[in-house]
Amino acid sequence: MKTPLEKSLRQRALEYLGKREYSYTELGQKLKAYAEEGDDVAALLEDFKQRGWISDARFTEQIVHARQAKFGSARIAHELREKGVADHLIQDAIEQVKDHELDNATEVWRKKFKASPKSREEWAKQARFLQSRGFGFDLIKKVLSNTDDA
Repeated sequence: MKTPLEKSLRQRALEYLGKREYSYTELGQKLKAYAEEGDDVAALLEDFKQRGWISDARFTEQIVHARQAKFGSARIAHELREKGVADHLIQDAIEQVKDHELDNATEVWRKKFKASPKSREEWAKQARFLQSRGFGFDLIKKVLSNTDDA
């Protein structure tokens, strides 16, 4: 029995969703920490899904929109997998990101380095930076070879 000051699982879920989008799996993990013996987290999540209050597609779209200017497709895909998003949604998101990935990688590189690498060590440092942001090696080679005219 909950005291008047304790929040129900439903209230807690609505508060989380009021702040930002959550994936189905991510919200389920957050709520399990507060679930008591009689609480059915799965039924609550299914109810929210039926009402359209929780949507992995909407969550994926939001993550892609927020991250694509700073990160590459590999990093975004990894984050979505960690949050429990379905593979078909991740594939669609990655195709969307790849359309502008070269431009995004070039812009990320330009903000950080401003000058093309002059030595092998500088090239490696810049490549590691771009790789840590989730950009693929083929893309990194394109960015660093096109920087001579930057």
